[in-house]
Amino acid sequence: MPTYTAPVKDMQFILHDVLKASESDIPGYAELERDFTAAILEEAGKLASDVLAPLNTVGDTEGCRLENGVVYTPTGFKDAFEAMKEGGWNGIDLPEEYGGQNMPYVVGTAVGEVFVSANMAFNMYQGLTHGAINALLAHGSEEQKATYLPKMVSLEWTGTMNLTEPHCGTDLGLIRTKAEPQDDGSYKISGQKIFISAGDHDLSENVIHLVLAKAPGGGEGTKGISLFIVPKFLVNADGSLGARNAVSVGKIEEKMGIHGNATCVMNYDEATGYLVGELHKGMRAMFVMMNEARLGVGLQGYAQAEAAYQNALAYAKDRLQGRAVTGPENPGGSADPLIVHPDIRRILMDQKSFIEGARAFTFWGAHLIDRAHRLGDKDAEAMISLLTPVIKGFQTDKGFEMTIQAQQVFGGHGYIEEWGMSQFARDARIAMIYEGANGVQALDLVGRKLAAEGGKAALAFFEMIKGFIKENEGNEALKSDFLEPLKAASKDLQAAMMFFMQNGMKNPNAALAGSTDFMHMFGHVCLGYMWALMAKASAEALSAGTSDATFHETKLATGRYYMARQLPATGLHLARIQSGAEPVMALAADQF
Repeated sequence: MPTYTAPVKDMQFILHDVLKASESDIPGYAELERDFTAAILEEAGKLASDVLAPLNTVGDTEGCRLENGVVYTPTGFKDAFEAMKEGGWNGIDLPEEYGGQNMPYVVGTAVGEVFVSANMAFNMYQGLTHGAINALLAHGSEEQKATYLPKMVSLEWTGTMNLTEPHCGTDLGLIRTKAEPQDDGSYKISGQKIFISAGDHDLSENVIHLVLAKAPGGGEGTKGISLFIVPKFLVNADGSLGARNAVSVGKIEEKMGIHGNATCVMNYDEATGYLVGELHKGMRAMFVMMNEARLGVGLQGYAQAEAAYQNALAYAKDRLQGRAVTGPENPGGSADPLIVHPDIRRILMDQKSFIEGARAFTFWGAHLIDRAHRLGDKDAEAMISLLTPVIKGFQTDKGFEMTIQAQQVFGGHGYIEEWGMSQFARDARIAMIYEGANGVQALDLVGRKLAAEGGKAALAFFEMIKGFIKENEGNEALKSDFLEPLKAASKDLQAAMMFFMQNGMKNPNAALAGSTDFMHMFGHVCLGYMWALMAKASAEALSAGTSDATFHETKLATGRYYMARQLPATGLHLARIQSGAEPVMALAADQF
């Protein structure tokens, strides 16, 4: 059975050596001393390793079941959920007035990674609740917040998001779920939603569904959509649970992965619902939840890769196969361990360099969210808006690829369920699809985010890279291995943007045909920047005479690998983009 250990040391390095969290001017960051964050992450790591990780295979094997209208989760999930509730983990970065601990979002992000790596399907129950809470915090009435949030923060109640219908996924303007106004101010919700993660289960007393529906007078398309609270059980005036609402589970979907999470078809038969925010402005409210979910899904990409990598690394060190081409390295044994072979090293270095770069990128993104929310920093808000599709799309594409690489280390054993490696790949696969398929993320990046506010955030990104390179051009530890590759990759990204500007208006397909390449190019530049930041931190630590030279030397070597072997992919992506739309659009539909 696979095992998992929280990478606390690497997380601490990013929080304190790279982001220098406790020195930040962001409210709440001064309290983030090394010992404090270490205690939190180590405690989360214990829960992950001792409770959640052993249930990962259980959830995959058993799945969820629907019996007589009741959804049952896998063996052990209820006890694990109680442990999650008792630890107050869901509320770690939520407001104190509703029972949370009000820590910065970056702390919640780090803790979230640990739980996702240990058991992605399980973590989705509280992860979706967290997103629903933030949607209500942003757009719910004071009465709604008082009624629902304390119980959701404590995980006595959980939350969902209900968007997709059988005939529409990305194009939400096509939804048919109806909301009929009632004399008491409530609405009757009727329709069917599909692919609803954690749609129902036996872990909490109530499930609070956030449902998109169309009320009369809203018009066509997304402009006519409103958002409604539709609880599984109605809530009485005193906060106690009342009658069962007219919402039921039609079936549990049979999926490729995340079997431990109940992905449900939800039927609404004139269920009682309550409007959230303004009528016909539901997309605005739902996007709060969707944007948080996209960052969380980007995290899932590298978090699954981390768990897979840990097990692949252990196998590569233990499994004896063949001899090193330069001579035996295990002369007392019948063969050398796999890790002596250059191609196995390549596979492992691909994983290690991506995971550590993606972790830094995600934590940096969380720090931008903290700047936006706690300081009202509009520039930080614009930057994370630009980068959200990159974090979601690039990191889940590459994260899935890395779980396949980890599986490859095991050879035939990686294909056998007994070893558990296929689960990481199967679970990671959904992250490329839900919360906006990655092709849609790429279209959003190229079609909307780049041009937002006249391209202000994109220009700020390039200035940030340029400023960092100029500021450190005299640093010999960085110059050739980090700064020059970053500068070259950044120029490739700018050239791609220039191509879009010159060709996109007269031929939009010229830009959209290259959108996924651009998203990946952008992701590589972001990870290149993260590796340059980490290299600077490690070089400074070594220069100061750190007591942990091996860690920092390893960090520098891993960063050099990424800059030399991964970052040059920007050149390939640029060539594809500059080929324009013609190769992509050449065939008529009936020629495929």
